[in-house]
Amino acid sequence: MIIWLSSYPKSGNTLVRSMISAYFFTQDGNFNFKTLNKINQFPDFKLFKNYGINTSDHMEIVKNYINVQRQINTKDKNSIRFIKTHSGLRSINGYPFTDLNNSLGAIYIVRDPRSVAKSYANHNQMSLERASDRMLEDKATLGGLKNPINEADKILTHMGSWSSNYKSWKVFKKYNRYLLIKYEDMIKNKEKTFITIIKFIHKLANLKFAIDDDKLKNILQTTSFEYMQKAEKNFGFEESVKTKKDSEKNTFFKYGPNINTPESLPAEIKNKLEVSLKKEMEELGYL
Repeated sequence: MIIWLSSYPKSGNTLVRSMISAYFFTQDGNFNFKTLNKINQFPDFKLFKNYGINTSDHMEIVKNYINVQRQINTKDKNSIRFIKTHSGLRSINGYPFTDLNNSLGAIYIVRDPRSVAKSYANHNQMSLERASDRMLEDKATLGGLKNPINEADKILTHMGSWSSNYKSWKVFKKYNRYLLIKYEDMIKNKEKTFITIIKFIHKLANLKFAIDDDKLKNILQTTSFEYMQKAEKNFGFEESVKTKKDSEKNTFFKYGPNINTPESLPAEIKNKLEVSLKKEMEELGYL
């Protein structure tokens, strides 16, 4: 069954995936970028193509969201499948993104939108003004490009606004299958927050909780921002995007949590986000 690792883009999904993949898919807990390949994203162009879906027709992909998830679960019967998504939990033309028959639960990673804006602008090579506007667009999408620089941009993802994305995944909360993780908690108290995640996964899978302390120690060391930034510099990172002007890769791990702070935003953009997202930011303790 699928456990969703859901988030709005640039909210800490990579950090959570890195730690989970190192814990469940390595022997010693030492993380490397190849380990992330154990956790695919959804929707994914290659995945739908492999299952015989007409990937040139976007609505055919949407219509088959559930069918593909059912096939994933049939293939991996009696096992947990972690899948990353930036999609909002919404229906498109009456076709749902997922359902309870195919989803064991959801871990939703949220980050202060004032910090998201700067990372989103860098990753997508756009101005802070444009990035902050995109974060407020209810029907915003990712990808869907005919001739993308990056393979992942071939398929369209209906992410919605920062607010609608966050609120949509709360549906799982009604069924006690939801865990909210704040990126800021991962930074301030990484070990405690990660143990909370592991406990939640064990609960969903109806497994007795236990944790490997040596493995945990290695995970904490090899998923620090500094470690991952250095690894990207030395070995490259598949998820970093190519720049629009040349073939060079844009830096993925560019702004550390001590640099990308809400206070570092221009006052006008900071105020726009605080006013537009006031309710959700107060709910999450960001205001």
